[in-house]
Amino acid sequence: MPLVSGLDVINDCTSRGLVAGAFNTTNIETTMGIIAAVERTNVPTFIQVAPTNVALSGYEYIYDMVSRRLADTNVPVALHLDHGKTLESVEGALAAEFTSIMIDASEEPYEENLRISQIARELTPGSLALEAELGSIGGKEDDHGPEQELSTNPSQVADFVGAVRPDMLAVSVGNVHGFAPDARIDFDLLAQVRDASAVPLVIHGGSGLPVEQLGRLSEFNVVKVNVASDLRNAMIKTFGEAYVANPNEVSLIRVSKDAVAAITDVVERRIHMLNPRIS
Repeated sequence: MPLVSGLDVINDCTSRGLVAGAFNTTNIETTMGIIAAVERTNVPTFIQVAPTNVALSGYEYIYDMVSRRLADTNVPVALHLDHGKTLESVEGALAAEFTSIMIDASEEPYEENLRISQIARELTPGSLALEAELGSIGGKEDDHGPEQELSTNPSQVADFVGAVRPDMLAVSVGNVHGFAPDARIDFDLLAQVRDASAVPLVIHGGSGLPVEQLGRLSEFNVVKVNVASDLRNAMIKTFGEAYVANPNEVSLIRVSKDAVAAITDVVERRIHMLNPRIS
């Protein structure tokens, strides 16, 4: 199946009561592992990459790699720009035919976040999904993080969503980027944000949240949960263990295949944690 719009993933998930995982890729091993798990679970999914992770490949190589592997897959998958901090990154991903976009101006003051997000909406065709962020999510991803964590203010949500017209809203409600095992969702705050938002919500920092919290997110109109650190750790751990076991290891393809299997396992488990009712 060709790549689909992020709107298709959103609509499919909301109609079926599912939460889409949004899994970050950087290379062929991660991509192969993600899609293998998607095929096993049959849950619509976002595959995404942040601008910090296209330094080696560029957006076009990511698009080619993901779309080529998906040609033999029957599950709807969108290719998403994660944490587009600038309008230039939005334009770059759109030029490479990404099918879903995030503009993240959340570290800016509210009015500037609003202004930049509105421009991103103008740049992003209505046939594609746009995610914006309100509130600044703490922690670090790829050694980048906000100067200050700021929870989403429910009183700003309706005006922000109405003015920007995003298709998804990323929120800061106790979730933390990176692997943060002490992170916990503030469900009272999340409920207030849900009630104020006309669009589905996105939770970043899915790697550090406990299973019981991940399984509740569908109750709060969450349609997308980002997972990156777990996948990266699985790959790095596989290569590290191979080296420790044999410092003279030269079979790169064997270790790479082991990494794909490890990533597949992580992604499949995360999809089931987000959707405990699926078999």
